[in-house]
Amino acid sequence: MPTVLWWGRFDAEYSRNRIVRKLLRELGWRIVDFHPRFSRLADWEARLKRLPRPELVWVPCFRQRDLAAASRWARARQVPLLFDPLISAYDKLVFEREKAPEGSARAMKTLKHERDLFRRADIVLADTREHARFFGETLGVETRRLHVVPVGAEEALFQPAPAPDCHVGEPLEVLFFGSFIPLQGTSVIIEAARCYQGPPLRWTLIGAGPELAVRRQAAADLLNVCFEPWVDYPALPARIRRADILLGVFGGTQKAGRVIPNKVFQALACGKPLVTRRAAAYPDELVDAAGKGIVWVPAGDAVTLASALAELAANPRGLAEMGRQARATFDGYFSEAAIKSDLAEALRTLG
Repeated sequence: MPTVLWWGRFDAEYSRNRIVRKLLRELGWRIVDFHPRFSRLADWEARLKRLPRPELVWVPCFRQRDLAAASRWARARQVPLLFDPLISAYDKLVFEREKAPEGSARAMKTLKHERDLFRRADIVLADTREHARFFGETLGVETRRLHVVPVGAEEALFQPAPAPDCHVGEPLEVLFFGSFIPLQGTSVIIEAARCYQGPPLRWTLIGAGPELAVRRQAAADLLNVCFEPWVDYPALPARIRRADILLGVFGGTQKAGRVIPNKVFQALACGKPLVTRRAAAYPDELVDAAGKGIVWVPAGDAVTLASALAELAANPRGLAEMGRQARATFDGYFSEAAIKSDLAEALRTLG
């Protein structure tokens, strides 16, 4: 049984990590965790602890800080290194949070540092094809080292309800959950609720983040819009199943066009109709085809979002069929079986 050493100060319970660790075990890998006290000196700590030589070192998502030490240790032992970044620090700084202009000294320093880090990995995973393209074109990762492995959702938790809920005489519920950051486009949701003209809807926004207070204030006079605190992860599937229509992301940032957020996979897995922004991150055949359980709207377009929801609300009986289509989309494109196949293909390149 080959051993993979998971390296760094990572959260093993984060959904991306939970899924790939489960699939690694199913593929016959033994997982050993190494949580160093200090990221920068982790290779020295690993030497002192005399960690056994594995067949692969894995640096999981968000752990750019652990990559340098992990690569030094792996290179000294001629062990391949896999990095699953999920995000780019440069992308986040420049295109998501817009804290440094593209081409500025701060941006270029971050870009150079991250390029140097990504160059250390033998395999770099990307969660979407657009992230893979960004890693290649912007961060200089060669195509041969790039592999797309979608995030997906934990199927043991995220399953359709046994039977659709009945809302006789009650407004349908449209549910958003996530972080209140520009990528999510929560301002578009509030604007859509304001200009909405259609059968009654209850708009619920769950989560927290830097834009929450502003959104609350913007929706203060909208009686059909309510906010709820974040839901603990184990309770999230049941909360999704209570809603009638799920909302994805609507932000117009470059970053928003590169991601397929967790909520999309989770909504589809629960068999819920989904409305989200069109993005090149999705497979072409999924975006261009009807009957997939997803309604696509342009980024940042509140009027079109409101119109799409009005059309869905006018035909509530059709939501159950859309839900079945949504689950079929999940099974066909983003199931654990599909992700396992992608992951196995990436690992085969190790030789």
